[in-house]
Amino acid sequence: MTTQNTDILIIGAGLAGLSAANDLQQAGYKVLVVDKGRGLGGRLAGRRIGEATFDHGAQFMTARETRFKAAVAGWIAAGVAEEWYSSYPGQPNGHPRYRGVPTMTGIAKHLAIGLEILRATRVDRISQQGNEWHASLDNGETVTAKKLLITSPVPQTLDLLNEGNIQIPQDKQARLDRIDYESCIAVMAVLDGPTSIEAPGAIALEDGPIAWISDNLQKGVSKIPAVTIHGSGAFSAKHIDEDRVDIGQQLIDAAKPYLGDAKVTEYQVHGWRYSKPTILDDAPCMLLSESTDLPPLALAGDAFAGPRFEGAVQSGWAAAKTLMDADE
Repeated sequence: MTTQNTDILIIGAGLAGLSAANDLQQAGYKVLVVDKGRGLGGRLAGRRIGEATFDHGAQFMTARETRFKAAVAGWIAAGVAEEWYSSYPGQPNGHPRYRGVPTMTGIAKHLAIGLEILRATRVDRISQQGNEWHASLDNGETVTAKKLLITSPVPQTLDLLNEGNIQIPQDKQARLDRIDYESCIAVMAVLDGPTSIEAPGAIALEDGPIAWISDNLQKGVSKIPAVTIHGSGAFSAKHIDEDRVDIGQQLIDAAKPYLGDAKVTEYQVHGWRYSKPTILDDAPCMLLSESTDLPPLALAGDAFAGPRFEGAVQSGWAAAKTLMDADE
């Protein structure tokens, strides 16, 4: 059994984890990121079905805060992001919506350059050993770290802490228990012709089983007609554990008015159990080890700074600063 040593172990290669890892590595720390998924970016997710390409997780980002606006400008200059649209037909201009190039995962891959990342590797257990963290991985390896950052959805984080018998302060436990997420069923459907969706190729719906439809061809993601359909929070919560083929067909049937004459030739379904936080914590990150004898331990993610793409990045930056400031 091999053991890796690092200064800071980050669990999760989503936006918060990658953003924190960049800041920490630039500050001179040795950083290791571990993610259970094969891809990077967490809920920034892309998929191919034949000639069709899909963004099936987060669909776009907006930029409001100064440092994040600068980051977006850097991604555009690097060719991994571009403006998608700033208004729907008949709507006043809002914040510009930016998309990843060629897909949303392009940004995550850009953020991962130069980082040490173990993909398709799960952290089975974490434990405190004196003034260090020990993490047991599902590949049989162990990682020891001076500091730990966990960026997984909060329910999964709490499970990991409980299994490791990590005692956390009651006030922080209560804040974490409050956090809640909505689920999202995502359908990726290949079409035999163009949709009837107006430019820019996106529709957000308030009522019914569908929350969002995106035309990946109009968006510039796919070479051939293909749509992403996101089920509403209520629909997804009700059906998340049911047969995926059946649920997918229900959403495709509901989407027919937007598909014009196009027919679905094939489709796949993905279930996001923790798609978007609906009850957030007020702080941009949480230092769980504060006022305890635990080695430095922080939590970050979009449940802290806000449920948008920007919020997840800012949470990662805040956690990086918090861990740098934490006493050795």
